[in-house]
Amino acid sequence: MTSCLFCKIIAGDIPAEKLYEDDRVLAFKDINALAPEHFLVIPKEHISTPNDADNAELMGELSLTATKIAKERGIAESGYRLVMNCNADGGQVVFHIHLHCLGGRKLTSPIG
Repeated sequence: MTSCLFCKIIAGDIPAEKLYEDDRVLAFKDINALAPEHFLVIPKEHISTPNDADNAELMGELSLTATKIAKERGIAESGYRLVMNCNADGGQVVFHIHLHCLGGRKLTSPIG
């Protein structure tokens, strides 16, 4: 593990409101929530950006975990948004890949 913010959360050095954890992924509430429901799903393996990801199974696991949590938290039927930013111009702030899940209200500015 590296000394990045998310690696420190995985190690337990920084607290987080965990929603799910297994041996490969961790999900927790975003402390800068942009919607009533806003959580992150991250791999426990440090991967800096989506450009560095080479494990399709792990990347799919992030999406499936987000979907499972969205169902558990009651936002799946009304809808939610999954977003993964890549590098600075793409809006990535923490350089450890992470999937945002936002929901709990009608989201504006649809993408695509």
